[in-house]
Amino acid sequence: GRVGRAMAEMGDGSDIMVKRGEPFPENAPKGPIFVCTRNDSLADVVQATPPERREDLVFMQNGMLQPWLDAQGLGDATQVLVYFAVAKLGDKPTDGKTDMNPEGLTAAHGKWAEETAARFNAAGLSCKTPDKAGFDAMMYEKLIWISAFMLVGAKYPGSSVGDVESQHTAEVSYLISELASAVTQAMGVEFGPQMPERLCAYGRSVAHFPTAVKEFEWRNGFFYGLSQQASDNFYPDPCPTHTGLLKEVGAIPKALAAA
Repeated sequence: GRVGRAMAEMGDGSDIMVKRGEPFPENAPKGPIFVCTRNDSLADVVQATPPERREDLVFMQNGMLQPWLDAQGLGDATQVLVYFAVAKLGDKPTDGKTDMNPEGLTAAHGKWAEETAARFNAAGLSCKTPDKAGFDAMMYEKLIWISAFMLVGAKYPGSSVGDVESQHTAEVSYLISELASAVTQAMGVEFGPQMPERLCAYGRSVAHFPTAVKEFEWRNGFFYGLSQQASDNFYPDPCPTHTGLLKEVGAIPKALAAA
């Protein structure tokens, strides 16, 4: 795909590109293994990787991966929050720098974080390597961004990210604050000030992106799970606006809606 090709082109020419469904190469070099597939292919990737090499996997997907990684015994695997964009196959990546974060937003944490940052830096891209607490806050912030912007965009069919940011600023900002509060309450994660403003600034930097609620279990499903957990224990919904919007746009998978 686009990101996999871009990652290979950032290297020194010694990388081996493994396409979906291909076996793990016997001559694979030591070092990081960058996983650039869609989330629904992750189980196949882990299965195809020899057990002794799984600690070298570097996960670059959108969404909440941590519970799935924990279940695979890969809770400490390197993760990357990708804030650069590759418009089409073969294009150079555009760094996700914003007017509120001119230093860039991409971050990596884990065994291969420094090597990942060095690869990005050599290609002219930024990459932070925060500690675990800092990375977790950034990870949830990115999850909130994609969940909130895509959901508000789905309410207004045909909207781009830029449309959501410019025409529905108050609505998406309120939703961002609601989801952040739910994460703080459930996970104890604290966020820095001006979070809606920061995430709207990123929205401006990728204004042309289309919006759609996708990969539910990895994205909005995390927050829907918090709502279901609260309901099951007779507590009020920590994300009522989010739940209402999911129902309004018909984004809740039938199996979950019936549960």
